[in-house]
Amino acid sequence: MLVAGLMSGTSADGIDVTIADITGAPIPHGDGVKIAQRAFAAVPWPAGDRALIFDLFAGRATPADLCRANFRLAEVFADAVQQAAADAGIDLATLDLIGSHGQTIWHDVTAEGQVTSTLQIGEPAVIAARTGVTTIGNFRVADVAAGGQGAPLVSIFDWLLLRPPPALNGVTGGWRAVQNIGGIGNVTFLPPIDQNAAPLAFDTGPGNVLIDWAVRMVSDGALTYDHDGALARQGKVNAPLLERWLAHPYYRQPPPKTTGRELFTAQMVETMRAEANAAGASDADFVATVTALTVATIADAYARFAPGPLAQAVIAGGGAHNPVLLDGLRTRLTKRLGREVEVCTHDALGIDADAKEALIFALLAYLCAHGLPGNVPTCTGAREEVILGVIAPGRNYRRLEIGDWRLG
Repeated sequence: MLVAGLMSGTSADGIDVTIADITGAPIPHGDGVKIAQRAFAAVPWPAGDRALIFDLFAGRATPADLCRANFRLAEVFADAVQQAAADAGIDLATLDLIGSHGQTIWHDVTAEGQVTSTLQIGEPAVIAARTGVTTIGNFRVADVAAGGQGAPLVSIFDWLLLRPPPALNGVTGGWRAVQNIGGIGNVTFLPPIDQNAAPLAFDTGPGNVLIDWAVRMVSDGALTYDHDGALARQGKVNAPLLERWLAHPYYRQPPPKTTGRELFTAQMVETMRAEANAAGASDADFVATVTALTVATIADAYARFAPGPLAQAVIAGGGAHNPVLLDGLRTRLTKRLGREVEVCTHDALGIDADAKEALIFALLAYLCAHGLPGNVPTCTGAREEVILGVIAPGRNYRRLEIGDWRLG
């Protein structure tokens, strides 16, 4: 099937669109599902729509605003698919499915770590109506309804496609950590293919979200992110501040767990900036220390919660382009684990690191259309495997050819 995947994350810096051929029976670590990427585009949010998203994040919008945004953002998602297909020379009429993550506005987590509800907007029926292509969205809600965290949904992609070989990098029984550093960081720990073990996944904490806010703050809005870690490289990490920030209880909370902008807020960064100023830290020191926080929360999560010996960490998301983050992770992992661990990007595995999150939602649409589960309960905390997604039929719906496979 030819499937488009759409993703807009917690940073809301744009819409990632991928188009891929997906074939095969989705079974773990075997001759199963195959994904061949045909196109990828990163489409920026129009300034007014991005401002609306941040108003929704901050609770500065009315129910009417939310209702209208649900349709308006879907229009932009539909435009993004059409633009990506046209740029790649792909006839939109040849698409079988669109899988859309939508835009998370709220992910409701109790103090005990239970997710009670989640809301992504960008109405799939509007995308289907504008493109004519059957669209599947609202993937997270079924997992939450089954007692799960509704995340990380990346786990099914990792479980089906990225299990490591035995003795990876010479580590007997070595596990692979597949880490996304988007707005929020999440990891999937994968056992080697010769082990009968379950994967584990959870949100490690902030990815780029606090860094982005810190950069906006010190640049008076002139910069939206730290390109190549340039600001962080100019600064010096303030160790006492870092240790204070690492005392946040989320980092010690055992998985399954998820988080988002509801916890790691702009107000938190304002407090951190005040603490940095009081400590005499420069603007560059502040950005360097916030960057070190993301590094430390990832490495510390591996040391605390990895189910087996770590052989490799594979990075995707915007953080994969920040060499200060990657170098810092190598150093912190060596310190925490007492040995060097390979840190590389998904490109080393033949996967476009920028496109991965969008590919996940193409895969989830494929699974849903075939009536197959899209969650991994040991990763999300759900009681059982469930089919994820709500189908909005497009004009092509009756023409879809669906196989009859079951997970093995």
